[in-house]
Order: sequence, then C-alpha cells, then structure tokens
Amino acid sequence: MTPRTPGTPGTPAAPVPLDLDKLFAARLHAARVRPYLATALFALHTVESRQVPTMAVDRHWRCYASPAFVAATPVEELAGVWVHEISHLLRDHHGRGDRVARERGLTGPGERLRMNIAADCEINDDVFGEGLARPEGAVRPQTLGLPEGELMEDYLRQFRLGRLTESLAWLDCGSGADGLEREWDLGPDGAHGLSAQEQDAVRFRVAQGITGRPGDAPQGWQRWAEEAFHPPQAWRELLGAAIRSAASGPGTGQDYTYGRPSRRSAGVPGAVLPSLRRRPPRVTVIIDTSGSVSDAELGSALLEVAAISRTVGGRRDLVSVVSCDAAAGIAHPLCRAEGIPLVGGGGTDLRSGFTRALRARPRPDVVVALTDGQTPWPAARPACRTVVGLFPRQHTRRSWREDDPDYVPDSPPAWARTVVIGSSSGPG
Repeated sequence: MTPRTPGTPGTPAAPVPLDLDKLFAARLHAARVRPYLATALFALHTVESRQVPTMAVDRHWRCYASPAFVAATPVEELAGVWVHEISHLLRDHHGRGDRVARERGLTGPGERLRMNIAADCEINDDVFGEGLARPEGAVRPQTLGLPEGELMEDYLRQFRLGRLTESLAWLDCGSGADGLEREWDLGPDGAHGLSAQEQDAVRFRVAQGITGRPGDAPQGWQRWAEEAFHPPQAWRELLGAAIRSAASGPGTGQDYTYGRPSRRSAGVPGAVLPSLRRRPPRVTVIIDTSGSVSDAELGSALLEVAAISRTVGGRRDLVSVVSCDAAAGIAHPLCRAEGIPLVGGGGTDLRSGFTRALRARPRPDVVVALTDGQTPWPAARPACRTVVGLFPRQHTRRSWREDDPDYVPDSPPAWARTVVIGSSSGPG
C-alpha cells in the first residue's frame, strides 16, 4: 500500500489526530464483505502510531495506524488494508517467518523485507475483489513476475531484492508479517495483546466460519482453514523438503522445447535447435491400502496428497494417486484429495504400485510411497526419484505377519529418501 501524506508539496503536513470513526467504519465494511473474518477483525486492538507508514500489526494482535494515512485513504481502501493486515496474523506469518529465518539462516532487515513482500504475495493474489477494494500499491505476485497461489516460503525462493522491489523499500506490515519486532512495537508486555491461546481461539472460529460455508471464501482461505484444523507438523515439512529435493535433482522435470530456440542455433545456420527448460515435476503417490494400514493413517495419507500438490506449486494436474495392497489400482489424477478412492484391505506388495506408476505416460519425475513398510520393495532403483513416507510401527515380530511370526520386512531401500510420518526425525 503506497503511503500518502496530505498537505501541499514542500510544506510539512500538520499532525492530524487519528480518525477512529473512519477507521472503524472501514473495519465494519470489511466485516460485511468478508463476514468469515469478522471475529479476527474485531479482535484487533487499535494503536495510533506516527512511525508506521500506513497500517501494521504486531505478533500480539495489535493494529498500528498512521493518522496521516487514514486521513488520506478512502474508506473502501482502508477496508482492504484491514483485511490484508489481519490476514498476516491469521496465517501466522510471524511464526512462519521465524522458522524460515532459522532454517535458511536469513538475518537482517533486508531479509525481513523479503519475507514481508513474500507474505504480501501470498495474501494479495486472491483476497481482493467482490466488494473489497484493492489498496493502492498492493504487492501481487504478478508485480514480481511470479505465479499465483503459492505460499510465503515458496515465494522467498523465487526472488531477491533488486530492480523490481526498489519501490517497495517503504513496506512495513510490522512484526505480525515477518516476526521481527519494531521500535514502535509495544511487545509482549504491552496492553491489549492477545495470548497464544486467545490467538488460536480466534483462528479456530474463523476456520469454522470458512469451512461452514466454503463457497464464500477464495481458494487460499479454504486451504488455510483446512490446515487450521490439521496443522502442519514437523514431519510434514520434512516430507515436503524431501520431495522438493528429489524434484530439483539433475534431469528431473527437464524437457526440450522449440518455444525458445537454443543459443547454439546461431552456430548451425539454417537449423533451429531446441533449448532445455525446467518444468514443474510430475509426482505419483502410491498409497498403501493393505489391511495393516488403519483408517486414520489412510486419512493422514490423503492430507499428505494435498500437501504434496502444494509442494509442486498447486498443480493438481501434475499429481496422480495409485492405491495399492497386493495389487495396484488405477492411477487417479488429483482433483480433490478426499475424492480419491482408496481400494484394498488385503496383503501388501508395493512393487506392483511402482510398476503401475512407472508405466504411466508421461512418466513421473518423483514417486512418493506412503506405507507402513510391511512390503517387499523393487529390486532395482526406479528410473525416477523416490520418497517414502513411513507410518510408524512397533517393531515386534508378531506385528508383521500373522502366518509367519519370524518375518520382519525389509527397510526402505537406500535409494529412497525416507521420512517417518509423525516423527521429528529427518529424511533418511
């Protein structure tokens, strides 16, 4: 949101008081056009601040407002700013920013500015419209030449501060957007902040409102509400990292195209040579549906399928699912994870699932097997990257096969990246 300063150019603007009536009228408008966010909007305590460029939030759910900005901005746009700022808090951008900073070693105000920009891209691609005006200067993924529908963590990998972000140096949505406290921040001991339990209660109420009437909310909010009821676990982040690592390997997701001729064409007069381009990877998920896998684990597997689709940029057309016990079922394209039929209940032999997956055309770049591990594995490394999500089991002999108490299954092969689902341990 571009900061505005009322007054004549060249003349210092006289201080103006914060127009609370106008600010609260904008909040009421935001609640009317986005009723599922009303609980969160009215949970924010307003703080007047002349140090923030526009409006900002801290991680304790206080909203700081610049009197000059409020005076210069129409009510309709202020409503959009209200929704934008509360979106940072609902989506836990402060907590996620702290985690990303630790994991990737990001320090300094420049990196926190990148987080703020990336978080804005996550919010602004689908939050406006349908009665909610887009504030002037709102950062969208298109501003940086990035795709829509991705998360803050994904956008952070795709841009650096430079020419396209020069005009965004003023941007500051507060510690609620990136986790870094500001000098004007009232901090944890200041008045009117919400405790962690109170914040979670607000998020839960908002998620209930969205899931109760899913057609009223954009796709990004529906995705958020689903994760609010099934919060990401450490092992889910590890599984996503293992898939991204497999998908970024040499030769994965690469193909030749004549859409952009190779530079080498200049050395071959009269011929047009194709160039090598990277495309999003195709992923086939093999779900173990044998009798030893519980209904709860099958439900968890469907949640992983949804998370995997987000790992590859939300391209559901690039994800297919094969259910497999002793024999493999049909490879189903991913529409909605809960619509995938999981057929099985017998013994386990994921080798048939691997065979089915690798015979698909086009062939997958990554195969993900979600299993309890009670299966024989392919004798040879498949011609693509492999990730195994392993449901934990107590390693007692009698738990493996009733007709052979001495049977102990093979561990996942060394050529697969293995993540124990429900564990904080890293990939194998």
